[in-house]
Amino acid sequence: MDKDSLILPKDFPELKNDTFLRAARGEEIEHIPVWCMRQAGRYLPEFRESRAGKDFFETCRSPEACCELTLQPLRRFPFDAAIIFSDILVVPQAMGMEVQMSPGKGPTFPEPLKEPEDLQRLKTKVDVSSELDYVFKAITLTRHRIEGKVPLIGFTGAPWTLMSYMIEGGGSTTHSKAKRWLYRFPEASHKLLSQLTDVIVEYLLGQVKAGAQALQVFESHTGCLGPVEFKEFSLPYLRDIARRVKDKIKESGLDNVPMIVFAKDGHYGLEDLSESGYEVVGLDWTIDPRSARIRTGGKVSLQGNMDPCALYATKERISEIVRRMLEGFGTKGYIANLGHGLYPDMDPENVGAFVEAVHTHSRQLLNRK
Repeated sequence: MDKDSLILPKDFPELKNDTFLRAARGEEIEHIPVWCMRQAGRYLPEFRESRAGKDFFETCRSPEACCELTLQPLRRFPFDAAIIFSDILVVPQAMGMEVQMSPGKGPTFPEPLKEPEDLQRLKTKVDVSSELDYVFKAITLTRHRIEGKVPLIGFTGAPWTLMSYMIEGGGSTTHSKAKRWLYRFPEASHKLLSQLTDVIVEYLLGQVKAGAQALQVFESHTGCLGPVEFKEFSLPYLRDIARRVKDKIKESGLDNVPMIVFAKDGHYGLEDLSESGYEVVGLDWTIDPRSARIRTGGKVSLQGNMDPCALYATKERISEIVRRMLEGFGTKGYIANLGHGLYPDMDPENVGAFVEAVHTHSRQLLNRK
């Protein structure tokens, strides 16, 4: 295949391992699939080497660089899925906001939204196909280069999480500036959340057209909302995204792809999330696997939820923690993962031990049946 054809979203290599997709749909599997949030990350020496001296968002805008970073963990570990290397904050950038990645500080918005009139600074109409074209190109290139080894996941931040960043100007422990909007400017909050939803729907559709085989929506800031605020300012938009993306996929004549919603610290909303239109609900480590199964009533597949810090344990202990987790979730409709992303100081060997433990213990559990 010549170099130019690698950027066309067609003639992709045949998928050799569809275990992740089957588990997402609740179908029979030979082993429980496993992948890790932030599996393309700073815990890998090769990732640090590739990224050295380069601006973070410049890397995100390079399809070649994103492809390479996405493939790195697959060369080391037998993961059952890959997630495209990108960032949730490319959406606010596409809407006209400046975002910088400051070393040691994380993402920073030099001019965050302070009052409702600041919404006028945002683009009213975003041409997603040109603004976020680099993500689509990265997905297409990676689908070709992954050679059908495993499925490729596309993703986005959810509206409330992105709104929080856009108002806070970066990370926050209290999210008090963003929450002030919810209580003081509910109308403006809904306006911003709707604008974000419109962009996200087009963005996710573009990812599927480019070759993404599953989609994950990260509602990373659920934990700072209470149940009432969640039901007003997060859940309706999560539902809207699932419904509209599925409708547009159908209209476009594309194959349906499983969608995952991951609302971190949203244990109070588990029943609602299981009825929000997603095939898979991702869980953090604060939820007991057996309880999650009961509360979601078999309506969805589940993903998660090992505490990332368990990877600091010995390999024997990791294996034991994994075994208990798998027994709690059961083998049907389950994707093993961590309850959040990998941390930069984690030992790659322990990540390998985690993946191996999932495959080994799940095969034993399935053979017992």
